[in-house]
Amino acid sequence: MKKILLLLAIGLMFAGSVSAQVYYYGPRRDVVRHRRVPERDNHDDFYRVRVGVAGGLNLANTVTGYNNQVSTGTIAGFNAGLFLEVPLIYPLSFEPEVLYSQKGYSASTPDGHFTSRENFIDVPLLAKFKLAPGFNFLIGPQLSFLTNTTNTYSSGFTVTAQNHDNNNNGNNTFVDGVIGVSFDLNQSVELRARYTIDFNQGDGYGDSYVPEYRNQVFQIGLGIKFE
Repeated sequence: MKKILLLLAIGLMFAGSVSAQVYYYGPRRDVVRHRRVPERDNHDDFYRVRVGVAGGLNLANTVTGYNNQVSTGTIAGFNAGLFLEVPLIYPLSFEPEVLYSQKGYSASTPDGHFTSRENFIDVPLLAKFKLAPGFNFLIGPQLSFLTNTTNTYSSGFTVTAQNHDNNNNGNNTFVDGVIGVSFDLNQSVELRARYTIDFNQGDGYGDSYVPEYRNQVFQIGLGIKFE
């Protein structure tokens, strides 16, 4: 009994001490102060210079300008290369690229089926506008350098292929126009879609057999950016 009374007295003394501390010093506040983490600013990501690799599908055809009786068809190819993304002032960036790109066309003639496949080194010099988070618009000129051409003639069971290092009547450098969009799938990967067209003709003379034409290409692919 004495032990119980002694423990009770000690308990009352402890409780009185705590009450006195609360009275004189106020309640103890074990509050963990959290630093406010600033929200991520999209401008921070925008002002990073990025280098990347790109590749995708080309759907190439031509715009004819001499003989309306010649109807050309689409051929498939690919593009691949490097690009650099240089921010200027929000929302504008400068995006130069170097791409290997396959172009050309197919045609049905009285003598059989004809396919022209042309290989180019393309250098787009594009202005890139960030219109919304994850959505970009691109426009600008492009320099295209013809490296070689393969013409394939198919008549019945006979197929003849001719390779030419330069087969454009001396006209092997082109100025193109480019317009396109890109969608940022995440910070490192973008989906891109573009249309390019030559401003000058692919054949400098043009006749009823080899009409004047300009290359046009629809492109879709991916770009992968690095820090």
